[in-house]
Amino acid sequence: MPRPEVLDRIKQAEQEADEIVAEAESDREELISEARTAAEQIRAEAEEEAAELEESRLESAREEIEADRQRLLEEGADDRQRLRDEAESNVEEAVEYAIDRFEEAVHAQT
Repeated sequence: MPRPEVLDRIKQAEQEADEIVAEAESDREELISEARTAAEQIRAEAEEEAAELEESRLESAREEIEADRQRLLEEGADDRQRLRDEAESNVEEAVEYAIDRFEEAVHAQT
């Protein structure tokens, strides 16, 4: 093979090698970009799932707190009614006691 032909083939091979390297670099950059996009999407989905889980847990806690609040209010109302009933049942006794004490005081003065 004549020398100029060999040089042309070497140049052509180098050019093809440069094209292959450039294409490989382009592919690499594209793959990196796709991986970054996929990673960002995964991160965004994970953040969304975490926010949903947080909201779900907060809602459960709110419901539990509200149930406890209602239970305490009902217990308080029951206690208040029980005390009121006890007080009302003692009114007559207290009035009689007060009258007896008053009469004793009046008799003591006379």
